[in-house]
Parts: sequence; structure tokens; C-alpha cells
Amino acid sequence: MTLVGLAARNVLRNKFRAALTILGVAVAVLTFMMLRTVVAAWNVGADYAVKDRLFTRHKITFVMTLPKRYITDLRAAPHVKVATFSNWFGGKDPRHDKEFFATLAVDSPTYFQVFDEYAVQPDTMKAWLEDPQGALVGDVLAKKLGWKVGDKVNLESGIFADKPEWEFHITGFYEAKAKSADRSTFLFHWEYLNKNIATRRQDQIGWMAARIDSPGRTADVGLALDKVFEEREVQTLSQDEHAFQTSFLAGFSAVLAAIDIVSVVILAIMMLVLGNTIAMGARERTNEYGVLKAIGFTGGHIAVFVLAEAMLIALLGGLLGVALAYPFVEKGIGRWLEENMGGFFPYFRIDTSVTVLALLLSLALGAAAAAIPAIRASRLRVVDALRRVA
Repeated sequence: MTLVGLAARNVLRNKFRAALTILGVAVAVLTFMMLRTVVAAWNVGADYAVKDRLFTRHKITFVMTLPKRYITDLRAAPHVKVATFSNWFGGKDPRHDKEFFATLAVDSPTYFQVFDEYAVQPDTMKAWLEDPQGALVGDVLAKKLGWKVGDKVNLESGIFADKPEWEFHITGFYEAKAKSADRSTFLFHWEYLNKNIATRRQDQIGWMAARIDSPGRTADVGLALDKVFEEREVQTLSQDEHAFQTSFLAGFSAVLAAIDIVSVVILAIMMLVLGNTIAMGARERTNEYGVLKAIGFTGGHIAVFVLAEAMLIALLGGLLGVALAYPFVEKGIGRWLEENMGGFFPYFRIDTSVTVLALLLSLALGAAAAAIPAIRASRLRVVDALRRVA
């Protein structure tokens, strides 16, 4: 029988306490993995950004518009292969007024050339281009709201209230070919929007996007483009996709930082709970440690005994937490977020690195929790240990 084997048997001496401790560790690990996955899923757009895609927006803020004529200059810029533009519409289906989904008015002929991570069947694309009020929607959004090809959908817009309701025809669905692609977006023709709003608001676009002939030139093309518009009535800010996504998410950076801190605090609480359990167990077995020392075991052997017990409990709790995380976080919460908040969480999966980190931290914190009880037990004198009553 080895010291580790003896520690493993000793874990089950008080089965109820051990079970509660293991469950507590599992809950902490589950919570840690969920919070870390939320942060990772939020940043997935920036993490999987296309390196040769350039975004150009208003220099002051994302919500201010640009003159549509700017797209001509962008398309004529050196190293630009293709360019498109979009407008945020802010649409909402009054029949599902609590459901949020992105609605974009896009330049139909070029949009899917720039954003080729979306797949549209040729016949679907043909039908969409031929219908001025046609709309393409993500497969997840269509399934959630029960939309079928040929359905008429009326949307309200808090941004473009020129019409009380905007009528669209569902001409087909698109599918995502990349992790960062949102499968819950509503796309329609920018021309339909432009023709039906007040004259003073016409010929304005939200932002432009272009594909560059070489990823290494993206930043240089952006700087050159901003210089072109520097003397115009509206100045621009051009960024590669990673920077654009990061700036878009910057408003939530404090929240994400707080989530990171909370995830660490959760594990710290786990360490305290585990430390209390190990300390109680070590105190109860003071006499046994005295006997072990009396028959030849050293203080180092006693310390290993205590540490092994703590790390075994931490490992069992960590494994249970990981086992619970995949059905609860990835299959449960993750699927719900992808279907209901796809604009923010297009791809919600537990990364392998998060699982490995959770297990390693469990073991490390288990060892840290047992450090003081292990040191105290290793320093016990035989006479004092045999005399002490727990």
C-alpha cells in the first residue's frame, strides 16, 4: 500500500463529507468553465477575424453614417478586390417582440462576395436578387421564428420609422461556413430601404467592408483610404476586421473583465472549502499521524499523505465538473445562446484549453488548500500527536 493509495482510501472514510466537498469543487469548476466560455464566445468574432477584410466607418462613432458615394472611392482604391456596404436597420417582428436579431440592409450584388463565410444556394440567390422586398435569413433564426420560404414578414424599426411596418418576403436561407458567422441575421436589399425613407436620409450607409488582395496590405490600404476622406465633409476610420470587432466589443470590456475576475474568485472559494475539509480531516487523524511517525514515517511522508488526499478530492471534483459542463454549458446554455443571441454568441463551445485549465487549476488549488494542514501535520511531534484529542 503506497501513501497515495492510503490517501485514496482515506477520502472515503467520511463519505458524506467527501461527497459534499467533491460536489462543491464540481460546481466551482462548472461555473468557472461557463464563465470562461462566455468570454471566449463573446470574442470569437475577433479571434477568427479574416485578415484581408477592411472595415471603414464614421471616424467619430459606429452609429453615424457615411455618404454612399464613398463606396465608389473605396472600390477604386489600390489593392481593393471587392467592396460592399451595409446599414443597421434595427428591425423587430411585432409577433415576436421579445426576440432580438440583427437586421441589415446590404448591397445585394456584393455582400456575399465580401462575406464569403456565408453560403447561399444559387437558386436562392437568384430569387433573392429578383425580389426587391426579398430577405435572406439565417437557418437558426428561421427555425426559431418558424419562417418558411415564401412567408411574408412585417418588421418594425425604431431607427427607420418612415413606415409603420416594413414588408419583406422570405426568399431563402443562408448557412454559415465559419465559427464567427452569425446564423441569426436578417438580410435585405439596401435599395428597398433607401427608396422608402425621407429624402434627407437617403443615400447614406452605415459602414463599408472590402477584401484586400494581400492580408499584409490591409492596414496600409486603410490608412491611405482615411487620408483620401480626410478633407471631405465626413472623415472615416478604417480598420482590419480584428480591430473593428474589438472596437465594437470595447463597450463591454469592463463586463468581460469582471467575468474573468469572478471566475477566479469562484475557484478561490473552492480552495477555501476544500482547505476546510482537509484541515478537519487532518485534525481528526492527528493520533494516526503520531502512530505513523512512531513506526518510522517522516514528516515528508505525512505531508505527501495530506496533499495526496486533497489533490484526489480536487481531481474527482474537477472531473465531475467537466463531465457536467459539456451537457449543461455547451449543449444547454450554449445552444440557447446561439439560437437567441446569435449576434453576440455565434459559436458557443467549450474550448479544450478551458477544460485543461480547469483541471490543472483544480489540482493546483487542491495542493494550495492542503499546504497549511500538510505543513502542520508534518511538524507534529510524536508525543504531542498521541496525546492530542481531536
